[in-house]
Amino acid sequence: MSTYFDHKVVWVTGASSGIGEALVKELALKSSAKIILSSRNKDQLNAVAQKTGLEANRFFVLPLDLEDYKKMPDVVVEAIEKFGNIDVLINNAGLSQRSLAMETDIEVDKRLMDIDYIGTVALTKSVLPYMIRNGGGHIAVVSSLMGVFGAPMRSSYAAAKHALHGFFDSLRAELYGKKIMVTIICPGFVQTNISINALTGNGSLQGTMDDATNKGMPADVFARKMLAAIAKKKYQASIGGKEVAGTYLKRFFPSLLTKIVRKVKVV
Repeated sequence: MSTYFDHKVVWVTGASSGIGEALVKELALKSSAKIILSSRNKDQLNAVAQKTGLEANRFFVLPLDLEDYKKMPDVVVEAIEKFGNIDVLINNAGLSQRSLAMETDIEVDKRLMDIDYIGTVALTKSVLPYMIRNGGGHIAVVSSLMGVFGAPMRSSYAAAKHALHGFFDSLRAELYGKKIMVTIICPGFVQTNISINALTGNGSLQGTMDDATNKGMPADVFARKMLAAIAKKKYQASIGGKEVAGTYLKRFFPSLLTKIVRKVKVV
């Protein structure tokens, strides 16, 4: 891995499992970064830190709930008090959805927007003043291919991810000249529990693994590719298998993509 993360303070949200856990392991083993691990589950975060063999002075477990976005300024103060600054914020935490739009309660739409968009934005806004004061930094956000194009059973999720693209593209332009990079990562299918934890139309968890997710890219492989894209300071990177072709079809052959999406198996 690149030396880009060496001697930096890297904050990973959604660090208790899946992509977040894989990112922590990669950073722990292949860099000298100090790592802040965040998610709602403190015990799972401690277990991840323990499994990586991180020395006590290299990590800080900081629980947070993106849905409780008004607390983000206070959470950031805790992070700054621990390590003094934040060099890289990796906004990885989020929630997915598996339900038809017309069968999805509006409260489910709101919850996905609160977690995937508002919470992520609130955390980012709370971190930025410290990065600016420190002379720069790097914001990375895990979106999705659904942030580029929509698909059946993902309306609320795609809406929240599209919102992330609009916000972070605008933020990148506003921060030009302040030495703050913004990288948007768009995963395809990755082997995580994202489909198991996805919300259905009434707000309950799906509880099952999608076939496409189960056959997706291993989380550790994805984490290496993602960290490489951040280290290269890419503005946006789509990472996955053949499904990544959808981003190119959306741009150059949108009508063809529309026809394909109608027929594709999405669960």
